[in-house]
Amino acid sequence: MPDRGGGPSGPRIRVGRPSRRVRTLLMTLGVLAILAMAFVMFAGFWTDWLWYRSVKYSSVFTTTLWTKIGLFAVFGLLMAAAVGVNIWLAHRLRPPLSAMSLEQQSLDRYRMGIAPYKKWVLLAITALVGLIAGASASSQWRTWLMWVNGVPFGQKDPQFRMDVSFYAFDLPWYRFLLGFGFAAAVLSLIAAALTHYLYGGLRITSPGARATAAATGHLSVLLGFFVALKAVAYWLDRYGLAVKSSDFKAAGNWTGLRYVDANAYLPAKTILFCIAVICAVLFFATLWRRTWQLPVIGFGLMVLSAILIGGLYPAIVQKFQVQPNEQAKEAPYIQKNIDATRKAYGIDRAKAEDYSGKGDPKRKAQQREQADSAASYRLVDSNVVSPAFQQLQQERKYYQFPATLDVDRYNRPDGKPQDTVIGLRELNIKGIPKRNWINDHFTYTHGYGAIAAKGTNTITDEDQGTVGSPDFIESGLPTKGLFGKYEQRIYYGEKTEQYSIVGGPQKELDYEKNGEETTSYKGKSGVNLSNAFNRAAYAVAFSEPQILYSGAIGEGSRILYNRTPKERVEAVAPWLTIDGDAYPAVVDGRIKWIVDAYTTTNGYPYASRTTLGDTTADSLTDSQRAVVAQQNQVNYIRNSVKATVDAYDGTVDLYEWDTEDPVLKTWMKAFPGTVKPKSDIAPDLKAHLRYPQDMFKVQRELLTRYHVTDPEQFYSGSDAWQVPDDPTNKDGRTVPPYYLSLKMPGDSDQRFSLTTTFTPSGRPNLGAFMAVDADATSGKYGSIRLLRVTSTVQGPQQVQSELNGVPEVATFVRDLRGTDSDIEYGNLLTVPLDGGFLYIEPVYARGGSANYPLLKKVAVSYGGKPVFKDSLAEALNAVFGVDGAEQPPTTPPPPSDTTKPPATGDAALKQAIADAQKAYEEGQAALKKNDWTAYGRAQADLQAALERAAAAQPQPTP
Repeated sequence: MPDRGGGPSGPRIRVGRPSRRVRTLLMTLGVLAILAMAFVMFAGFWTDWLWYRSVKYSSVFTTTLWTKIGLFAVFGLLMAAAVGVNIWLAHRLRPPLSAMSLEQQSLDRYRMGIAPYKKWVLLAITALVGLIAGASASSQWRTWLMWVNGVPFGQKDPQFRMDVSFYAFDLPWYRFLLGFGFAAAVLSLIAAALTHYLYGGLRITSPGARATAAATGHLSVLLGFFVALKAVAYWLDRYGLAVKSSDFKAAGNWTGLRYVDANAYLPAKTILFCIAVICAVLFFATLWRRTWQLPVIGFGLMVLSAILIGGLYPAIVQKFQVQPNEQAKEAPYIQKNIDATRKAYGIDRAKAEDYSGKGDPKRKAQQREQADSAASYRLVDSNVVSPAFQQLQQERKYYQFPATLDVDRYNRPDGKPQDTVIGLRELNIKGIPKRNWINDHFTYTHGYGAIAAKGTNTITDEDQGTVGSPDFIESGLPTKGLFGKYEQRIYYGEKTEQYSIVGGPQKELDYEKNGEETTSYKGKSGVNLSNAFNRAAYAVAFSEPQILYSGAIGEGSRILYNRTPKERVEAVAPWLTIDGDAYPAVVDGRIKWIVDAYTTTNGYPYASRTTLGDTTADSLTDSQRAVVAQQNQVNYIRNSVKATVDAYDGTVDLYEWDTEDPVLKTWMKAFPGTVKPKSDIAPDLKAHLRYPQDMFKVQRELLTRYHVTDPEQFYSGSDAWQVPDDPTNKDGRTVPPYYLSLKMPGDSDQRFSLTTTFTPSGRPNLGAFMAVDADATSGKYGSIRLLRVTSTVQGPQQVQSELNGVPEVATFVRDLRGTDSDIEYGNLLTVPLDGGFLYIEPVYARGGSANYPLLKKVAVSYGGKPVFKDSLAEALNAVFGVDGAEQPPTTPPPPSDTTKPPATGDAALKQAIADAQKAYEEGQAALKKNDWTAYGRAQADLQAALERAAAAQPQPTP
């Protein structure tokens, strides 16, 4: 048979070692590959460090990093040691291999295969479980920092008399330790059992004893440790009842103990704790008794007790003691829940005041006079007029304004404050004429200027601009007006999400007026890219190799990123929950973004929980503003920090706002020096601070139920409220709150306030009105006023429906159709006035020659009387019947539709009646859908048809 390696008939193929040069090349490539992978992993860490150092919050980065490393190391080593020691011990306690059973013979090949690598297998297993446990523990860095730095609340829960800090800071850490202990016990038990089985300590199919004495003792100790942990769990579960969530038909999402918890679950947990302790002792006793008989009996007793005492007994108590008289049994616990919830959400001082809701019809003259000073009626709706800002002040396609503008206060030239609508002209990268890497990141780098308009009125003189457009008090490019001289460049904004490289050899486009003006960034923000190592790190981190070799980057180049106010505040204070709406203010010659931030916890005993994402959603959050912390469930919240972000250099400042908040004090201990004292807030800045919308929306949602402080009334739900749907929006979402300077009943002056309305649950009429003092300079900042309406008064949707039924509305809508325009309703403002409520709504026309909303009409309603006029003054005169305003409405002109030939006689009458019937049906259908535009058109058609019917009727012979 021929030799496979080659024989006499052919050459022999020799396979030798690679040459030295090849080996060197391969080793070099391998080392380079390892270094490249290491650099890729290191780049993210390095760029994060550079960024935190650039914003002067490196202590946040280092504290977080070292905390994570410490937790990873400690708990990773503990888990590895627990599993490794038990594997080693099980191997050491293995029995001598004497007569081999069939079972042991089948395991022999595994033992033989592992034997040469036992140490490596042990190291691999312990390293794997250690890495997993360490990674899990490192994610608990917030829990650790809160536990080790926890500050007492100074408040005790009503059941156990423990400080609230125990539930907020301590209990979460104890639960983590308990979970870690369970994981260590289970993994050690599994690892030890497998090792004993592999080396003969445990037998499954072999005759004789199933376990050796050594294996029995070892596994019994591990089981005893597990049961001891279960005893600790039962004990902690007692305290966990104070923060336990459950469904309660009287309160919905309930938190805290109820009757069955206090009288069944609580004693059951105590009994189970005692049984678990005894059971654990029995397991430990097997070290001497060498039998599992008593421990197994004890364990079975514990399981049976858990079913009977922990499950069946509470069900019996609920069925036969609570349900027959639930209201009386639960009343003390409902009271505890009410008190804790109101305290946890800062609504404990909000008490509903009775308010008639109906003004005296004999006081019309006085009411008209009071209406002039009752509020600063904001006719310029910040949620509607953004397109007008865009059309009139955009200046270039690469600028943009937010979809929802902000409402602030600025002093007029006479020194008096006025409500102001403001928006920043930010960079819109999609509008750059020619998109490429240089233009996107080097040339077009910033927006320019703050644009502001009066909130109370619009242009009325054609010589000053288009009638109905905003009356700007700061405008142009560069802007001029009320703000005077200030830094107008906007490098950091809500729409600025891309990175920019500035300050180097490549010039930036500043703005275009009569030509291109260029600039070079002079701020200290960003990370210096002059260092080649930094450039390489960012090239990797941003997956952009041009950063490494581009000639546009040179001496002085700096990279700006994390440029939205929300991103920057979240990064430097990861322990804060950020409000969904940052707003700009021109302060001391700079544009500052003001960001409201919250401290929260999920561990306030007895306080009901809420999901922030659901509670803060309204008709604007789908497309115009963000929702705070979508899935974050909390039962305690404070607006404890006011943050600012400089729009030019990105400087982030955190200011302590709630000086009594123990959660904030805890985080300030964990991150010392990151939060400045409240006294550092400059007066100019404080004048622009306001009560945050998301906090207000959380509080108003809780107040729909928790305005009731009597437990029996709370249980019955007879006085429950709801936040009404937005009547100007067809998506069925709740009405947003509105900022408005108004005078509440009993006040002598207007206050900048945040307001909302309530309707009774399941009914459309007005149930209550809520306002909070939103002016940070006010001594009553944050005070909540609740007016409970005691009469039957129209709610927002009813008022909107009545307004749409006014004949002038039908005429207005019909005329708009002739100009290819459409109607758009602004915010429906509600103002308490002389015992009643004054509703005011700006009405815009959009389309035709101006493709942005123009204020054309003002709708006003008081005492169930709606009017629709050209100006606010006319509307107020009309609704109160002064200055001869109560005149019969003028006959509207005929419809503009002349496509049908005029009909006469009976045929005309029949056609008019048929058209009227059709228009009525269309109007009713539109009303059901809340389609007010279609309803207005139908009303116009109905009126026109009725007029034709009247004209077609035979006239009596004189």
